[in-house]
Amino acid sequence: MPVKKAAGYTLDMTNGPLLSKMLVFALPLMLSTMLQLLFNATDLVVVSRFAGDNAMAAVGANASIINLLVNSFMGLSVGANVLAARERGAGDHAEVNRTVHTAMALSLVGGVALIFVGVLGARWILTMMDAPANILEQAILYLRIYFLGMPATMLYNFGAALLRSVGDTRRPLVYLSVAGVVNVCLNLVLVIVFRLDVAGVAIATVVSQVISAVLVVRCMMRDDGDLHLELRKLRIYPDKLKGILRVGLPAGLQSTLFSLSNVVIQSSVNSFGEIVVAGNSAAHNLEGFFYCSVSALMQANISFVGQNMGAKKYRRVPQIMLTSYGCMIAAQVIISLICIFLGRTLLGIYTGTEAVLEAALSRLTLLGHTYVICGFMDLTTSTLRGMGRGLMPMIVSLAGVVGTRMLWIATVFQIPENHTLWHLLLSYPISWFVTFSIHFICWLITIRPLLKQEQKPAEKGAI
Repeated sequence: MPVKKAAGYTLDMTNGPLLSKMLVFALPLMLSTMLQLLFNATDLVVVSRFAGDNAMAAVGANASIINLLVNSFMGLSVGANVLAARERGAGDHAEVNRTVHTAMALSLVGGVALIFVGVLGARWILTMMDAPANILEQAILYLRIYFLGMPATMLYNFGAALLRSVGDTRRPLVYLSVAGVVNVCLNLVLVIVFRLDVAGVAIATVVSQVISAVLVVRCMMRDDGDLHLELRKLRIYPDKLKGILRVGLPAGLQSTLFSLSNVVIQSSVNSFGEIVVAGNSAAHNLEGFFYCSVSALMQANISFVGQNMGAKKYRRVPQIMLTSYGCMIAAQVIISLICIFLGRTLLGIYTGTEAVLEAALSRLTLLGHTYVICGFMDLTTSTLRGMGRGLMPMIVSLAGVVGTRMLWIATVFQIPENHTLWHLLLSYPISWFVTFSIHFICWLITIRPLLKQEQKPAEKGAI
């Protein structure tokens, strides 16, 4: 059966040059990720400028817990991406469509579950994280409103993951552009005009998430190819659920473990008071924009590797990973230069308070220059996931990232002279390096038998 295409939005990832196709795939995705981050960036900037640093700290204090809860389910979208990409590479178009309906049904279930967790557990969660008392009530309000939009968030992200599996990263960019404009406009109206402060930025984010979800669902319903979605056919097929869970569940758990360690670090940051919390929130948000290049290349790795695994073109897998490494290094050089020359200026967008700015700079100076290590770690992890390995990266990350960070906080950080923000944040690059080293060894062990397997038929044909 010939491959069905959606108006030229798809990519043939199993043939031809890699660099140009990966850039065509990754650049719109990088811009899409930046637009998603713009939601939170706008929240922080508007609420800081028009409601004060405490309001910004209340929004920022939720970042790690939002990531923790969302990532518990978002890993499943990675499983859907890998499964759909492999089926696409193998030419199983009917199976791709069954995966589509299972994934979208699963996103709705996950979104509804997150509403209950976020709304009912907000106070307990933030209290356990030692959120400063003077921002606690505002932080609770933001978290509860934010999680009312979780079904829309899940629908959009699962839909975008499925579009990526066939190489379509351009339409999600358009949808996020529309949602992003709405988010910025609503932020300004609800905070400046109606004085809703923290509640206003939360409402604006939820509305923008709903818009992006509606657009991606509409896109899939109108698609006449593999990704065609019919609401009446939404159901969870047991075999597809199993395939999604095989990669997605460990990926989700891995992301959850990453986020859990960040929650512990955030709790330690909270102990330094609201000035440091606000500065850390501003720097963390800015770093998200720097991370967009790595995130986009990770998704490219998953889709490109997944399709080539399905087509049994194993020799392209190392080429894909090395190409992504090269792109990441180039991007990180630019990021380091930005941190050196423009760091203070960019952070000044978030706050005009000198003490908050200094706290933000201390984080940006350390992590902005070491993100390349994080890039190597994440790109190797995404390659393993694209190869269908879900459990291995999870175990390695548990030991390398979470284990290293928890050990660091329990030992080095507890020494009185080391009880500083700089020593706390040093746990990030150290854990990245340990985890990357182990992941790379695991990848070498995994790829070798596949390369030998592909080489044997070629040798027989030559005889």
